[in-house]
Amino acid sequence: MFPFIFEWVWDIGHMLFFGGFWYAIGILGAGMTYCIAKAAYDTVKESQDSRH
Repeated sequence: MFPFIFEWVWDIGHMLFFGGFWYAIGILGAGMTYCIAKAAYDTVKESQDSRH
């Protein structure tokens, strides 16, 4: 069942499940965004200051 199907009923079980699901997806997305942004920043910064 999907939320866009007419027979969908928003009961407390669905609300808790999808609340936890989107909370976890949000944390994973924020972590991945941070890692990608930090990698891009370090790549740009490394061209000016080489540590190798």
